[in-house]
Amino acid sequence: MTVTNPIAQAEALNEKLAGLDLAGRLSLVAGLGGRVVFTTSLGIEDQVITAEIGTHRLPIDVATLETGRLFAETLDLMTETEAQYDIHIQRFGPEKADIDAYAAQYGLNGFYESIEARHACCGVRKLKPLARALEGATIWITGLRRGQSANRAETPFAEYDAERHLLKVNPLADWDIEAIKAFVSENGVPVNPLHARGYPSIGCEPCTRAIKPGEPERAGRWWWEQDEKRECGLHVAEEASAVVAAQ
Repeated sequence: MTVTNPIAQAEALNEKLAGLDLAGRLSLVAGLGGRVVFTTSLGIEDQVITAEIGTHRLPIDVATLETGRLFAETLDLMTETEAQYDIHIQRFGPEKADIDAYAAQYGLNGFYESIEARHACCGVRKLKPLARALEGATIWITGLRRGQSANRAETPFAEYDAERHLLKVNPLADWDIEAIKAFVSENGVPVNPLHARGYPSIGCEPCTRAIKPGEPERAGRWWWEQDEKRECGLHVAEEASAVVAAQ
């Protein structure tokens, strides 16, 4: 796909996607050309997107970041999902040398000790594998939703990721959790059993806890940190290079 003005393209795509349902959004994006990659964490919203890709046999690569510290339930769900939709979920994990270097500097579980150490762990286990997953991609699809956290409240349907030089599409941006649950129930979509145990957002096992009544969906992620906008870095670009399409 040749892009002469990626920011303008993102703005135009953002407007088009707003008027479509999920299947229409994914079909439109799949037809734009180039390599389209959907990265899934196997969370409930990502399962909705995977179900649509598999059901409609869309030419979209499905990939996940196999960090080496995922819940057993997440790994089991990955296998179940592949079988149900007859798809292959590509796994991208950290390099052993990077893990060893991290452990030597911070300790294997050093992420509890400082934000710097936690960001470094996410960098090794998620950001570097993500870069490999997106190699050669022109479009990156995610399961980001505005209702997940205050930090994601302005999530557009499409934006230009200037750091990675590709279009980033968030087809569930306007879906709330009740719409997600209804789709799952109506379509028999397999989901992580941890959701029913109070884990609305599931990442690495050492860094995820169940939430308490009234807490935001992502409150269980890196719960020991005080910053309410905490993220792993996958969806936070450098301020100088982040260019978001107009809503």
